[in-house]
Amino acid sequence: MSAMAPAEVGPFELRRDDGESAEGARVLGERLMHVPLSAVLAGANRVAVRRGGTGAGAFGTMKPRPVDWYCFDAADNAVTDWYPQGLTCASDAGVDGNTFVVSWYHRPQAGPERGVRLSFLDTAKLRYRHVLLVAADPGGGISPIDIHAGGVAWYGDLLYVADTRRGLRVFDVGHILEVNGKGKTTVGEKNGVYSAFGYRYVMPQIGAWTPAAAGSGRFSFAAVDRSTDPHTLISGEYVEAPGKVGRVARWPLNPDGSLPTDADGVASAVDAHHLPEGRIQGALSHKGAWYLSKGAGATRNGSLVVVGEAVSRRPYPVGPEDLTCLRDEGTLWSVTEFVGRRVVYGVPL
Repeated sequence: MSAMAPAEVGPFELRRDDGESAEGARVLGERLMHVPLSAVLAGANRVAVRRGGTGAGAFGTMKPRPVDWYCFDAADNAVTDWYPQGLTCASDAGVDGNTFVVSWYHRPQAGPERGVRLSFLDTAKLRYRHVLLVAADPGGGISPIDIHAGGVAWYGDLLYVADTRRGLRVFDVGHILEVNGKGKTTVGEKNGVYSAFGYRYVMPQIGAWTPAAAGSGRFSFAAVDRSTDPHTLISGEYVEAPGKVGRVARWPLNPDGSLPTDADGVASAVDAHHLPEGRIQGALSHKGAWYLSKGAGATRNGSLVVVGEAVSRRPYPVGPEDLTCLRDEGTLWSVTEFVGRRVVYGVPL
């Protein structure tokens, strides 16, 4: 595309680096009860509000407003130590359902680091529940995952969570576990009892893809393009410095959601591009066009940058983040991050 100049793919080569994650997740799965995502959603304990709610202030001066939106409950809209960042959906995964997944990172104000949580939102029932992401070790211990979680992408059973300097962390929606303790201020195991800061469910990391060489790219957001053949995983860079722009890359996906590798175990991007502007918070390619969410701070409306042969801009809410789309409906979706202005919303593609 003429409006997005090609970039070198080398900085976006990834190597599988599971470490102890897979073994830790296996051990933890032997100690705690597996719960299917359908059961997590059926028992979702928080209420979302459609086309209303306290978070609609995120739209600011945006006209026209989004075609649809969902607000978190008042407590999640107002909480000051959790910030929503990533967004993906069942349409990305290729599975049935009306489910969105939102990643939040913890910004400690008092007490311990709590890491990352995911909100699983059933838009048909207007209910959602948080699930805590954890790192599990082969001894059965668990700990929070302290990353920004700026993007999340769902494909098949796998969830990819962006880890800014260290690539992509991998989780399995078929490996959600119910803790057997109720401790609200700690995470970990004591005498066979597991607590997770009061969260009922945890999802252990099962793997990772880390940069294969020094001087690699950054991983600020994530998305899935199902209009390519094969389908592709997207990630790229948020760059704030004036006059500087980031890059975006795409990797082919195997049918099971994993990344294909060469004989040396390296997953290479199929392409990479320089972004046309800075402060890009999310990127999605679909049917030959690029959609880019651009932030403008905590009080000013952002913009949706659409790139084809030329670049156009559309009005967008305050604090736009990661991107996904509902392909059957032809809508592009994002989530806003700032306190008092948190909403999952859709606009026409």
